[in-house]
Amino acid sequence: MAIWLTKDSKVIVQGMTGGEGSKHTRRMLAAGTTIVGGVTPGKGGQQVEFDGVTLPVFGDVAAAVEQTGADVSVIFVPPKFAKAAVMEAVDARIGLAVVITEGIPVHDSTAFWAYNVAAGGHTRIIGPNCPGIASPGAANAGIIPADITGPGRIGLVSKSGTLTYQMMYELRDIGFSTCVGIGGDPVIGTTHIDALAAFEADPETDAVVMIGEIGGDAEERAAEFIKQHVSKPVVGYIAGFTAPPGKTMGHAGAIISGSAGTAQAKQEALEAVGVRVGRTPTETAGLVREVMRG
Repeated sequence: MAIWLTKDSKVIVQGMTGGEGSKHTRRMLAAGTTIVGGVTPGKGGQQVEFDGVTLPVFGDVAAAVEQTGADVSVIFVPPKFAKAAVMEAVDARIGLAVVITEGIPVHDSTAFWAYNVAAGGHTRIIGPNCPGIASPGAANAGIIPADITGPGRIGLVSKSGTLTYQMMYELRDIGFSTCVGIGGDPVIGTTHIDALAAFEADPETDAVVMIGEIGGDAEERAAEFIKQHVSKPVVGYIAGFTAPPGKTMGHAGAIISGSAGTAQAKQEALEAVGVRVGRTPTETAGLVREVMRG
């Protein structure tokens, strides 16, 4: 089993005919994802071939959904078009929109998130500026490498793309139910809490790895949620113990302001509710192994 993305998911790619879109469409197909088409304005009616698989191109998301039954969209469009692309997916009532694009202005991210909420919140948005979501052995929506781990019973939610990949590789012999890269921008759709709730409800996820980073209070809020609502073991890692105050590190949202948002504060909040926190990714993987053996 998996959360949000399964072997039955029908995926379209917004921006499929572009350089990044076409490259990662080929990768997702190779991973076994059921991709049913792409969307590029002005190119509706065309077809594109990927290693023997021919996919239709639609001029808009509504047409793609109507003709293919798609319920997931992966968005590879330039930042200036991203707001319109997400809103179009919301209008088409796509169940899951995975926004890979980085460099989207925070104002635009706020606008499309508010638009989704006003429309009833029927579209789950992952991202922006994220690696996507992968359910190993079932489907892959985004840019997460498909060959670094296999299916298993660990859930993973992470702000960092590269740390997502490292943790998947470190625990490849155990495997994962679903790996979710939520992105590190100041405004994102799906949060740590959303993923924790989904993994808690998934009968085939036995433990959860939560990777956070400096900046904001998302991890502290997740700690409070874990205390009240999560019965499964959670292991954490916080990136940025050596980050200097006032300097953005990696992600736009990864900035320490005064005493708020430090890795130490986040670690203390998580450990206070029973989450074991590693000081390095490898140490964190070791803690997960102990949990799974237990």
